[in-house]
Amino acid sequence: MLNDPKGGSFRFDAGAVCLDFAHTGGEGRHAVFETLHEPADLGEWLAQPPLAAVMTVPVTARELTVAKTLRQAIWDAAHAQAARRPLPAGAVATLNRAAAAAPLIPELVADGTTVGWAPPVRVTQALSTLAREMIELLSGPFAGRIRECASDNCPLVFVDTSRPGARRWCAMERCGNRHKLRALRARQATDP
Repeated sequence: MLNDPKGGSFRFDAGAVCLDFAHTGGEGRHAVFETLHEPADLGEWLAQPPLAAVMTVPVTARELTVAKTLRQAIWDAAHAQAARRPLPAGAVATLNRAAAAAPLIPELVADGTTVGWAPPVRVTQALSTLAREMIELLSGPFAGRIRECASDNCPLVFVDTSRPGARRWCAMERCGNRHKLRALRARQATDP
C-alpha cells in the first residue's frame, strides 16, 4: 500500500521487491513520501512480506543512511532503464557495492514447507539481496519491461509482467482511472 501525502492510499505492485523499496521515500520533491525516518522504520519495512527479513541485529543510523543511498541508486537506475537511457555510473557503483556483501541465506524451517532466513539476519544482507535483485532485473529478461507510469504527474516505476507487455499505469485504481475519467470528460465536452 502506498500513501499519498495529499490523502488516500492505493495498492501498488511494482513487480519486484527492490522497486517496492525504491518507493519508500526519496530526496527533494519526493521527501514528502519518506517512510524510513528512523533505523527502526527500516527494520520494520524489511520484516514485512514479501522479504520478511526480521533483523536479529538492530539497525543502526549508519545502515539507514546506506539503505537510503541504495534506494536512490535503485530509483535512478530504474528510471534510466524505463527511459532507455544509460544507467548512471554512480547508481551502478552503489548497486555493485551493496551486492558484494553476503546476501540473506534462505533456511528451510523444520516443517519442511516454509523458508526463513538463517540467523544472524543483518541489514547489509537484506540490502545485498535487494541490490542483487535489481542487478538481475536490469540484466535479465524483464529489463525492457521496466516502465514508468504513463500519467504525466506520477513518477512510480514498475516491472510490466503482463502477458502482452502493455501495462501503462502504476495502478489502475489510481492513475488508470484518473486517465479514463479525463478522457471521458474530454469526450463529453466535445459532444454536441
